[in-house]
Amino acid sequence: MESGGKPSAAQIVVLATSSALTAIFYSIYRSKAKTVSRLTEAKKISIDQDLKSLLSETPGRCVPYAVIEGVVRSVKDTLSSQFVENCRGVIERLTLKEEKMVWNRTTHLWNSTEKVIHQRTNTVPFDLGSHDDDIITTVRVIRALDASELDLETTYENFHPTVQSLSNVISHFISGERPKGIHETEEMLRVGDSVTGVGELVLDNNLIKLQPPKQGFCYFLSRQDYESLLKKQVNGVRLWRILALVFGLAACSTLLFMMWRRYVHCRQSKKKRSMLEEFKEQQRKRLRELQMEESSVPPTSCTVCLSRERSCVFLECGHVCTCAECYEALPEPKKCPICRATIDRVVPLYNS
Repeated sequence: MESGGKPSAAQIVVLATSSALTAIFYSIYRSKAKTVSRLTEAKKISIDQDLKSLLSETPGRCVPYAVIEGVVRSVKDTLSSQFVENCRGVIERLTLKEEKMVWNRTTHLWNSTEKVIHQRTNTVPFDLGSHDDDIITTVRVIRALDASELDLETTYENFHPTVQSLSNVISHFISGERPKGIHETEEMLRVGDSVTGVGELVLDNNLIKLQPPKQGFCYFLSRQDYESLLKKQVNGVRLWRILALVFGLAACSTLLFMMWRRYVHCRQSKKKRSMLEEFKEQQRKRLRELQMEESSVPPTSCTVCLSRERSCVFLECGHVCTCAECYEALPEPKKCPICRATIDRVVPLYNS
């Protein structure tokens, strides 16, 4: 707290930062909590022979938010892994990441960073079928890449280290960036994988479709079962709630601390004004006892006896208000007659 009771710049920065982060984390928490609530209330539907009749009897021939668990089946073509033999799927994602060490000029440490330099995703139409091979009913998955929880399996992973020469080492040391290599990965959603889909289930021209919801709900395609998917989302909500609470408490604590310091400052100022008024009243009373006019008292006179010159500097308050004799006469513990602050030491004042 600065002089005058105003908050310091550091306190304002801490309050503004913690308040902003609290608002951001709380917004994310509310969004995640709403997603969990909707996911909990989603209708669980089994892939069986009665699915078409069920949707035909439903208003609009659709279920706005449904949970479907099934096995991935290709419609026509499949995608073959570029690295693993006899590995076929319906979604393939190839990613190249550059990994390097970057010199941090603040901490004076090398930090590991990575950057995606290339990513390509291939997909073909696919269905979700029942785990029972005797049931021929399937659900066509529409716009799978729009899913917010697209869970793919890593089928290939390799790291290609950078070959370093002496000149490269020197140049990298000067530039502050030291390449480590290229990280190559292939992820796939394979034929035969068990998938949990959550979205809008519609019957369109005798074709059952699972597509992104139209009401702003989250679209999920996960290799986890429904219970595991729900638990994962609940854990995410808990994390954002904890972050929002922590930074909210930090913001409230900072605000309360600033208000308390402001209150203490105002109380001290009021006390000083009260003591000053009391001191002036005692001074006027002393002048009346001595039958002296206030204007006849020199400004450098001792404020206690009003006859001798002031000759003492009180520390730490810094007031110059008494002569040496009156200072010696002050009762223990000695306090400044003006502000009542404890006198730690006295410095003689010499007037030339």
